[in-house]
Amino acid sequence: MPTYTAPVKDLQFVLHDVLNVSTLDIPGYDEMEADFTNAVLEEAGKLTGDVLAPLNAVGDQEGCRLENGLVYTPTGFKEAFEQVKEGGWTGLDMPEQYGGQNMPYVLGTAVGEMFSASNQAFTMYQGLTHGAAAAILAHGTDAQKDKWLPNMVSCEWTGTMNLTEPHCGTDLGLMRTKAEPQDNGTYKISGQKIFISAGDHDLADNIVHLVLAKVPGGPEGIKGVSLFIVPKFLVDDEGNIGARNGVSVGNIEKKMGIHGNATCVLNYDEAEGYLLGELNKGMRAMFTMMNEARLGVGMQGLSAAEVAYQNAVDYAKDRLQGRAVTGAENPDGPADPLIVHPDIRRSLMDQKSFVEGARAFILWGAKMIDEAHRNSDKDADGLVSLLTPVIKGFLTDEGYDMTVKAQQIYGGHGYIEEHGMSQFTRDARIAMIYEGANGVQALDLVGRKLAQDGGKHVMAFFELVKTFCKDNGDDEALKDFIEPLKAASKDLQAAGMYFMQNGMKNPNHALSGSNDFMHLFGHVCLGLMWAQMAKAATSQLAAGAADAAFYETKLATGRYYMARRLPATSMHLARIQSGADTVMALDAEAF
Repeated sequence: MPTYTAPVKDLQFVLHDVLNVSTLDIPGYDEMEADFTNAVLEEAGKLTGDVLAPLNAVGDQEGCRLENGLVYTPTGFKEAFEQVKEGGWTGLDMPEQYGGQNMPYVLGTAVGEMFSASNQAFTMYQGLTHGAAAAILAHGTDAQKDKWLPNMVSCEWTGTMNLTEPHCGTDLGLMRTKAEPQDNGTYKISGQKIFISAGDHDLADNIVHLVLAKVPGGPEGIKGVSLFIVPKFLVDDEGNIGARNGVSVGNIEKKMGIHGNATCVLNYDEAEGYLLGELNKGMRAMFTMMNEARLGVGMQGLSAAEVAYQNAVDYAKDRLQGRAVTGAENPDGPADPLIVHPDIRRSLMDQKSFVEGARAFILWGAKMIDEAHRNSDKDADGLVSLLTPVIKGFLTDEGYDMTVKAQQIYGGHGYIEEHGMSQFTRDARIAMIYEGANGVQALDLVGRKLAQDGGKHVMAFFELVKTFCKDNGDDEALKDFIEPLKAASKDLQAAGMYFMQNGMKNPNHALSGSNDFMHLFGHVCLGLMWAQMAKAATSQLAAGAADAAFYETKLATGRYYMARRLPATSMHLARIQSGADTVMALDAEAF
């Protein structure tokens, strides 16, 4: 059975050596001393390693079941969920007013990586609740917040997001779910929603669905969509649970992965709902939840790669196969371990350099969200908004690829379910699809985010890279990082220039290169992260750090990324500059 060990030391390195969180002028960050964050991460590590990780295979094998209209989660999930609630983990970064601990989002994200890596399907129950609570917190009335948030923050009640319908996924303007206004100010919600993660289960006393629907007579398309709070059970003004609402489970989807999470078809039959936010402004409110969810899904790409990598390393060190080409390294045994072979090393270095770079990228994004929310920093908000499709799209594409590489280390055993590598790959695959398929993320990045606020935020990113390179260009210890980062950043700027010069004349020239641009951007971001981590590591070594091997390993891993992974930017640029002609050459009938 696979195992999971929380990467506490690596998380601490990013938080304190790279981001220097305790020194930042962000409310709440002054409490983020290394001893404090280490204690939090250690406790989360024990829970995820000892309780959640062993249930991962159980959830995969058993799945959820629907019996007489009720959904039951796999063996052990309910007891584990109680432990998570008792520890206060569900409200770590939520306001104290509603029962949370008001810790910074960046710390919640670090903890979230552990939860997701140890058991992705399980963690989605609380993760979706957090997103739904965030939407109510941002757009609800005081009465709505008081009524719903305390129980959602504690996960006594959980939450969902309901967007997709059988005939519409990304194009939400086509939705048919209706919300009929009532004389008492409520709405009657009728329609069907599909692919609803954590749509029903036995882990909580109530489930608070956030449902997109159209009020008759409103504007056509997406402009006529509103968001509604629709609970599974009605709740009175004193917070007491009452009668069952008009929402039922039509089916549990049979899926490729995340079997431990109940992905439901939900049928709404004049269910009582309450408008959240403004009428016909539902997408504005839903995007509060979706942007957070997209960062969380990017984290799932990292988390799946991390746990798969951990197990691949163990297998590569233990499995004896062949001899090292330079001479036996295990002369007393019948063969050498797999890890002696250069191609195995290449695969493991791909995985290790991605995981550690992605971790820094995710936590940097979370820090910017704290700046945006706690300091009302519009520049930070704009930059993290620009980077959100990169975090979601690039990290899940690459994260899935890394689980495949980890599976490959096992050879034929990686294809056998008992070793667990198949589950990591199957579970990781959904992250490329939900919360906006990665092709849509790329289109959003190129078609909308680049030009946002007159291109201010992408220019700020370029300036960030340029300033870092200029400030550290004379440091000989960082030469292996600065020069490749400069070259990669130039590739990214050249791609943006191509879009400017050709996209207006023919939008297909830009959109056909959108996926490559997202990946190009992602590599530059990880290159920047590795350059910053290298600076932190060299500083620690210069100061005589006790654990010199840890920092030397960081530098070696970073040099690998800069030399072997970052040059992919030139390939992506070449594809972008080839334009749309070859992409669009065939008539539809020719496919």
